[in-house]
Amino acid sequence: MRKLMVLGTMALSIGFVGAMLHSKVSTAATAKPGWVRGKGWGWIWGKNDEVGALNAMTDASRLAALQLAQQGKVYDLGITYDRNSYKWPGHSPGEILTFRNPEGVKRQLDLPFAKNPTGTAWHSSALFISDNVATQMDGLGHATEGPECDHRIADHWYNGFKETDHGGNWGIRRCGAEKIPPIVARGVLIDVAGHRNVPALPEGYRIRPQELREVLTAQKSELRVGDAVFIRTGTLRYWGETGNDTKGDIKKHDSAGIDLDSAKWLVEQMGAMLLGSDTSGLEVGPPPAGSKSFMPVHNFLLIEQGVLIAEFHNLEELAKDKAYEFAYVCNVNKIKGTAAGFALRPIAIR
Repeated sequence: MRKLMVLGTMALSIGFVGAMLHSKVSTAATAKPGWVRGKGWGWIWGKNDEVGALNAMTDASRLAALQLAQQGKVYDLGITYDRNSYKWPGHSPGEILTFRNPEGVKRQLDLPFAKNPTGTAWHSSALFISDNVATQMDGLGHATEGPECDHRIADHWYNGFKETDHGGNWGIRRCGAEKIPPIVARGVLIDVAGHRNVPALPEGYRIRPQELREVLTAQKSELRVGDAVFIRTGTLRYWGETGNDTKGDIKKHDSAGIDLDSAKWLVEQMGAMLLGSDTSGLEVGPPPAGSKSFMPVHNFLLIEQGVLIAEFHNLEELAKDKAYEFAYVCNVNKIKGTAAGFALRPIAIR
């Protein structure tokens, strides 16, 4: 009996220690420095910071996110883009120009190795493309604001960086997309279109905080500080091969999105580190009456909070599988001075 009691005590002790270790690991994996409930993130990372809320990622949080992958299933969240694809007004189309082809290489003979015994040649292309089209991520230098009377002098963006000091004709000189670190985070899908049982949310549909809470409850999902949160409107079900919006479906549904109250709730109350959607702009358009800006959600997230915006992420397969929690992985092109990471191919892993 004494031996059994000793063994039982040892088992309890081991279990207690194990629970404590598990608790520490969980805490380390979910704790995020810098976030304050009711305030969010903000300009807290130092006067020279160009990364924003993504500073909250740690080795522990990345490891915890990767451990969500239990099946090994990968979801391609990127969309295919070409010169005919739908784009938000104000952005240039994408043009792919053949710079070298086999015939030209052999005819031009302007390179010493162009003429060779095996007839080896190549294809290469020159690209002319906006950094704000297709699957992309708005960087912290994308949105600016300032007094209407003097945009050139007074405009500023995240962390107080000013246009006069850091703007440029060949790319911005602060908060370029090349500063966006590799992103590995817990991803959460909020399937608003699925919850409403519609193919896609109607034109100009305004997603408010209460509806986000209702969807999360119905999905049995929870948000944690440091999450990458994605809102599904259903818009990209109409993308097809390259988003050649011949019927106007993309343009119509693309205007559905969250309002400023929802953005504030997600960041200030729930701790979202990154927000994204399956539309070109995340937020509802046109903005609600009384809005001072035509993109108040962008200004709040990018300028005030340092929270990046992931746009045109294809969430259809995630929704189909009811994959509401996943590891989100995204790397951005390191092209210095770009306002957004563009032509991305982020993935979700379960």
